[in-house]
Amino acid sequence: MTDQERLELEAAAFRRLLQHLRSRPDAQNIDMMNLAGFCRNCLSKWFKAAADDNGVAITLDEAREEVYGMPYAEWKSKYQKEASAEQQAAFNKGKDA
Repeated sequence: MTDQERLELEAAAFRRLLQHLRSRPDAQNIDMMNLAGFCRNCLSKWFKAAADDNGVAITLDEAREEVYGMPYAEWKSKYQKEASAEQQAAFNKGKDA
């Protein structure tokens, strides 16, 4: 596999991941953090960091819109639910690990 082929496959896989996450707004970020240790916000920050590393001017809000498929505030108002006590406890426990 060439470097260009790898780059194209990685980009395609990332786009597929974003498409999947956009189709699953029921998958709450706190659940993703508790199970996998990352969420949509992490992806947004990684996207922004990659842009910074490559000299591409993008704000965190723009990176979030790339990941969420809409402005972050809109996604939060439409889909984000209040974290339950159990979810919050699991999140806090994970931070201490």
